[in-house]
Amino acid sequence: MNYAEIKKTDIANGPGVRVSLFVSGCTHRCKGCFNEIAWDFNYGRPFDGSVREELYAALAPKFISGLTVLGGEPFEPENQRALLPFLREVRKRFPQKSIWVFTGYVFEDELLSGSRARCEATDELLSLIDVLVDGRFEEEKKDITLRFKGSSNQRIIDVKKSLETGNTAVIG
Repeated sequence: MNYAEIKKTDIANGPGVRVSLFVSGCTHRCKGCFNEIAWDFNYGRPFDGSVREELYAALAPKFISGLTVLGGEPFEPENQRALLPFLREVRKRFPQKSIWVFTGYVFEDELLSGSRARCEATDELLSLIDVLVDGRFEEEKKDITLRFKGSSNQRIIDVKKSLETGNTAVIG
């Protein structure tokens, strides 16, 4: 997997001050996407051990609220496979910090049931995530007043609660 960018003090992609990892590769190709350059799976730099260590160090300060993963598309199967061991380690080292993931896939329709996004990593990856912002960006539903999402069709989901109850728990 490649990544497009790392922001070590991001306040736009989740609550508090966060570390954000923008992965490369996305097959959605949403019209009006803010990060079109990251559609290419080969864009950016390799997500290797030194990059993971850089991210762990960035997550260590107490003022950092957590990690946000976005893209590109974190739930492209090839990205899931690379992110799974990383998120396992983040959860182990920083259990008090939240993990947010942004995806164009719809939680119950594409991540929990059969779709091109599903692979052997999907269920465990979901179990490591606290909050999922789901749904493709829809330019005609763009609303800059929305917090943590770009268009009104997108949802902010409490993943842990959703998995426990079997019902999608939308926040806000």
